Amino acid sequence: MANRPYKIALNGYGRIGRCVLRALYERGAGAGLEIVALNDLADQASIEYLTRFDSTHGRFPGEVKVDGDCLHINGDCVKVLRQPTPEGIDWSGLGIDLLLECSGQYVNRAQGERFLRAGAPRVLFSQPMASEADVDATIVFGVNQERLSHGQTLVSNASCTTNCGVPLLKLLNDAIGLEQVFITTIHSAMNDQPVIDAYHHEDLRRTRSAFQSVIPVSTGLARGIERLLPELAGRIQAKAVRVPTLNVSCLDITVLTSRDTCADEVNQVMREAAASERFAGLIAYTELPHASCDFNHDPHSAIVDGSQTRSSGPRLVNLLAWFDNEWGFANRMLDVAEHYLHVINHKKDIP
Repeated sequence: MANRPYKIALNGYGRIGRCVLRALYERGAGAGLEIVALNDLADQASIEYLTRFDSTHGRFPGEVKVDGDCLHINGDCVKVLRQPTPEGIDWSGLGIDLLLECSGQYVNRAQGERFLRAGAPRVLFSQPMASEADVDATIVFGVNQERLSHGQTLVSNASCTTNCGVPLLKLLNDAIGLEQVFITTIHSAMNDQPVIDAYHHEDLRRTRSAFQSVIPVSTGLARGIERLLPELAGRIQAKAVRVPTLNVSCLDITVLTSRDTCADEVNQVMREAAASERFAGLIAYTELPHASCDFNHDPHSAIVDGSQTRSSGPRLVNLLAWFDNEWGFANRMLDVAEHYLHVINHKKDIP
């Protein structure tokens, strides 16, 4: 770790940006990161209020108040900026080591480089980029963080579903072998859906009320997984549905294995991963009779529900993995940010 906390800033202070800030403070002083600024178009009063109170994650466990252009968090001053473009801010003047782009609005290299030209030394995106060429690396923590190097300036944290699915598929492919994969994402409602029917999206299904229907939506999950696990390219399909819940999602994963296996072997692979040092805090395993709300505010990337693992014949297996699509992902952003900056600080790649 550096002699001082690494300084980071947030661009975008919506669901992920607020969860990142809250998760950092819940980790405590040993986190090694310090948020010194945030940029969002919301007014100061709204920023203070939405930091203090959250319908999903509850009250902020500390002191929050606004004074001038500072959002004071437990006595720390986080400078609040309200600029609509990357060029409106002198990012270098903030003395940051890394910018976390949490607005989701910048999805290709040309857009990301606007932050670099405006003085940000490097950027970690809270979303997958449009193509592999648009980013120096896409990282799923626990799987490929060793790809981070000091020469990279644009890095993606992938998606919440990718962070859940990729470690599990890699484990199964390494242990048993995978011939075909089909994934259904069952995802809680998001802010690209209206509360009541209204024109809200070019996808007409997303014009329907988020809290009255189960709604099929498009997904790039298969493409995202193939970028990270190219050995499975051409063998993955995925679909997604949104369900009328506030938070917590799951992946329903069906695999055709390369050799004969059974539900017990698949569960054993997952139990061993959950108990391993590499996946500590990233993968969990349970066989308790859980419902989705039990995993609200859970920081793991994936919680495998072994009670739901099924096999049909010798090679067809289905498993279910829960994840808090907000909190788990925000914690992975912090993991990647700290690891990335440790690599930068040591001027070399580290495991």
